[in-house]
Amino acid sequence: MSKIKISELFYSIQGEGRYMGVPSVFLRTFGCNFTCDGFGMPKGEKSNERHIVASSAKGYQQYRDLPLVNSGCDSYASWDPRFKHLSPFLTTDSIAEAIVNTLPYKEWRDEHLVITGGEPLLGWQKSYPALLAHPLMKNLKEITFETNGSQKLKPELLDYLTMWQWAKEGREVTFSVSAKLSVSGEKREKAIKPDVVAQYEKAGHAYLKFVIASEEDGQEVLEVVKLYRDAGFKGPVYVMPVGGVESVYKMNNRNVADFAMKHGLRYSDRLQVPLFKNEWGT
Repeated sequence: MSKIKISELFYSIQGEGRYMGVPSVFLRTFGCNFTCDGFGMPKGEKSNERHIVASSAKGYQQYRDLPLVNSGCDSYASWDPRFKHLSPFLTTDSIAEAIVNTLPYKEWRDEHLVITGGEPLLGWQKSYPALLAHPLMKNLKEITFETNGSQKLKPELLDYLTMWQWAKEGREVTFSVSAKLSVSGEKREKAIKPDVVAQYEKAGHAYLKFVIASEEDGQEVLEVVKLYRDAGFKGPVYVMPVGGVESVYKMNNRNVADFAMKHGLRYSDRLQVPLFKNEWGT
């Protein structure tokens, strides 16, 4: 029986991108190939906040007790091994049951499934067909994989997602690709994979989503988008303000919106920040 290590499973609204405002179940898997310690830091510096929290990691027994961070990855506990005790291995049967139990009517209606992380395409690709094939998931119509765009789809998952969409009218798979700029602290050769993202379009709809903190970041967006276009990527491009907490987020949301209008890109809010203060489980 397939199992997935789950960091969080909760019901909320999608705060970003194409499905912003849509009621959604979020399935957050454990593990990532990036740390993104550069977010919110001066160029070239890395955040130490998660390390400070991790110094007492064993004292936390649930995600909701963890502090939010002002810099670095705002979902740090979903991949940092020092917090792995908060993320159990669950069978796909138990995950399907837990997902449906979070829905307001205990069945799929107009809700959306968001599979996120960490990086959800890193270690669990073989388990997703078993989860989606579960009888409790039969009325699900829309899935988004929130990915950093560095992991190719395995042939088995690519074939399954293609079949899943054909099997029932109205079904759609989306890949929300949060490609990491240099502001994240990740190196371009590891973070920007145009051929990988072009592959996602074979399995469904895909779009790029960039976090911007400065005009310099914006210029980098324009530069790397060209790389994706040259590789054959055809989807839309969103830009978003940086900030996992409201004070940081409010500093540059208008500037990012102005940048989007100037260059014909799509602006995405981050509704989870002003609405829920980006708390765990929202």
